[in-house]
Amino acid sequence: MQTNTADFLSWLKTQIPLLEHLGIDRLDWNGTALEVPTPLAPNVNDKGTGFGGSQAAISTVAGWCLTTLCLKERGLECDVVIADSHLQYLKPVTADFVTRVSLADTADADALAARVSERGRAKLELVVEVVCNDQVCMRLQGVYVAIRR
Repeated sequence: MQTNTADFLSWLKTQIPLLEHLGIDRLDWNGTALEVPTPLAPNVNDKGTGFGGSQAAISTVAGWCLTTLCLKERGLECDVVIADSHLQYLKPVTADFVTRVSLADTADADALAARVSERGRAKLELVVEVVCNDQVCMRLQGVYVAIRR
């Protein structure tokens, strides 16, 4: 069951009001990979480049969305939280950007769902990247925890 990402994003903005201000108007989701296209203008800092806090927020949410969507599409309603993250700012974001996160394949999503079903909770390690002008500008390495409701 593929999630309607427009409806999911609308709901998400009611849960995390900050998202209304970041200029995110769509999520591109294919079942194992998520991309979040984002305009620079509402996320700019005093130097005219991408604000690190915006990049951190969008990256954190992107990993949360991937984890949530993988489980939701397998019939599992879970509370998902980020338990640990490490950020690396590699290059300045100088234009509109996209945040990307993915699993290797559907087997990874199925394994995550199986762990949640068996144990009631599971961890997922993800690498989320902010890409601008075909260059990785920021990388988040995070551990997400899903707890079955």
